[in-house]
Amino acid sequence: MKGKILVIEDEVKIARFIELELNYEGYEVEKVHDGRDGFKMAKENDYDLILLDIMLPSMNGIEILRRLRESSDIPVIMLTAKDETMDKVMGLDMGADDYVTKPFEIEELLARIRVALKRKIVVVKENTSNLIKIKNLSIDLEKYSVTFKSEDIELTKKEFDLLLYLVENKNKVLSRDKILETVWGFDYFGDTNVVDVYIRYLRSKIDDKYKEKYIYTVRGVGYVVKDEK
Repeated sequence: MKGKILVIEDEVKIARFIELELNYEGYEVEKVHDGRDGFKMAKENDYDLILLDIMLPSMNGIEILRRLRESSDIPVIMLTAKDETMDKVMGLDMGADDYVTKPFEIEELLARIRVALKRKIVVVKENTSNLIKIKNLSIDLEKYSVTFKSEDIELTKKEFDLLLYLVENKNKVLSRDKILETVWGFDYFGDTNVVDVYIRYLRSKIDDKYKEKYIYTVRGVGYVVKDEK
């Protein structure tokens, strides 16, 4: 079995279609059509990934994601309608790993699932310790938290993923394309300037706030985190 996936989707036919396709690909699937029930299942069971619709009865997908991210870093792919641009942005800022716009080709969804699961496996394999430290910065992989000395730093899921990737590759210059491919996924569709935007977010929350430089720009190439004092 490739992994266990929870599908939270109120459109019964779409949920059933996804279930059949994922079963065929070797995934174990559970599905639910109500938001509140879906959140309860996500909290009480051990899934490898969640496919989460935004428009749901009882509790919408954005609220489910917000609550999940308080204690879990499980990969979440949002299922959105074409006219839900702001919901896509909110979902990514809230910590979604990716999104797929309905109607979608099943091959696209499968590709995004593979990327999200692969990214999770890489993080687990490359970090045998739950705590990564660089100068006065500590990243707790189990708690999904970042602290400067003893002070908590509030980061979104994507900011955390970006910081973690940079720190894991400290002293190594990473191109914008490489960062985009690894943190956002090889088939990310959107503004490529998103890397620069999120670098600015991290700098404002860490480098600028604590007057200790971590993220350096290599002009014409990309970014690097240095652990030198």
